Amino acid sequence: MSTRKSTRSPGQGQGVGRRGVLGLAAGAAVSLGTGLAFGPARATEGSAPTAKSSARGSARAADGLPLTVVNETGRYGNSSIWVYVVGTEGGRQVRVTPDGRLAPVALSDNGPDGWTDYAIPLSVSGPTTITLPRMSGRVYVTLGERLKLKAVADGNGNAALQYPAGWVSSDPNYRVLHDCAEFTFNSSGMFCNTTMVDMFSVPLEIRLTGAKDQRTGTLRDGARAEVFSALAAVDAYAPLVLGGDLRVIAPGHGLDAGLFPEDYLARAIDEVWSHYASTDLRITTDAGTFTGRTSGGRLSFTGPAAVSFSKPTTRDVLFCDGTLAAPNDGVTGPVAAVLGAAFNRSTLRDHPAQPTTDPAAFYRPSVTNHYAKAMHAATRDGKAYGFAFDDVAGFASYIEDSAPRAMTLTLTGF
Repeated sequence: MSTRKSTRSPGQGQGVGRRGVLGLAAGAAVSLGTGLAFGPARATEGSAPTAKSSARGSARAADGLPLTVVNETGRYGNSSIWVYVVGTEGGRQVRVTPDGRLAPVALSDNGPDGWTDYAIPLSVSGPTTITLPRMSGRVYVTLGERLKLKAVADGNGNAALQYPAGWVSSDPNYRVLHDCAEFTFNSSGMFCNTTMVDMFSVPLEIRLTGAKDQRTGTLRDGARAEVFSALAAVDAYAPLVLGGDLRVIAPGHGLDAGLFPEDYLARAIDEVWSHYASTDLRITTDAGTFTGRTSGGRLSFTGPAAVSFSKPTTRDVLFCDGTLAAPNDGVTGPVAAVLGAAFNRSTLRDHPAQPTTDPAAFYRPSVTNHYAKAMHAATRDGKAYGFAFDDVAGFASYIEDSAPRAMTLTLTGF
């Protein structure tokens, strides 16, 4: 996962988005050396909403929000499903107890087997409701067996939690069927999303009721199997399908694991660089319109400010990082976000005015981000978080409410 804060782009909406939600909850979580390292905050995990979102209206979110978990998998009974609510609050790592209390992560939470027991079991039958306190984090669901989560000391000596990394074969949760949704709940409201940025395994739907009644993440009937079969049919992506139908992992993680070609997008990137040596590329953000051309190894823009980028690698594009890293500065960050989205959606070369907002133009070449393409094709509303900048132009499975009354997380049919 990246550690970016939100860099809102045109059409993204007024809220913090996943990159903001993630930044909030990411605070101090650590990895097992697996590649999942939470940094200082992304967009939804730990940072506050943007000024625009926090200034809207006079409504104030309650101190606790009912979170109802509904099992509609059709494959697993309630007794075989567990929920974990973990994240950050006030700069510390926390978890939610079955009775809705906020408790700090502590090294003493590790049991004799070396793992914490933060699981919240579902009710014997029917929906399960817990109180969600103000915090930023993730709601993990695990099916068939519990997650193995360990409390460890971070670099500052503070207690932190090792999160699962289902794309790493040495991770203790590699064989466990699990997935998560992400959120930030604070005085400005609830900001939440389903995510496929790292992997996809369990179909999840979020319903958020309050000022509005919203849903996101809902898959079409049979779409989970279609995702697996669609990726298995593309040679470069077939190795990303793990365990038959256990999960599919994002191509960036596949690249790091040696399962995906590190030069997969090289030709497409070269074509963009060549095309804009003699053609203007215009990117419009909240700051204004930037006009750029390539020269040598850099794409340089003039406009509200001078912004330039080195030629990205396939890995930079898939992770929306490296040369496409997006600082939360309101200038370079939004331009980087639009570039990252256009590269992943394969619209950059043929559409000199960005961002492209017509989804019919996305993923058309044979060499494209087929993983993100499959995720968007799977959802009923066409929205998904298939890569980190999928919120550009409003195509992310993200919703928010400034006066939330309840949140429902449904494990939908397999």
